[in-house]
Amino acid sequence: MPTNSYYGLRSVSEEERAYLETLIREDFERCHPGETLEDLKRRASFSREDKGLLRDWMAIAARRAAADQLKRRG
Repeated sequence: MPTNSYYGLRSVSEEERAYLETLIREDFERCHPGETLEDLKRRASFSREDKGLLRDWMAIAARRAAADQLKRRG
């Protein structure tokens, strides 16, 4: 089943973006040894493939943030 990488994404503040990045940083760096999330963000400014990869990781972060929010309300 195809997934929509834009799911759950909207324009976010710098503060929220920083929070979302904390939710994925460790997993990204574990999946991409020798690279950092900062490396990906830098490359995403000129690489279509890296822009898509960053978008996908940020979608994961948005889903994690939504799940955390539901837990707190629950």
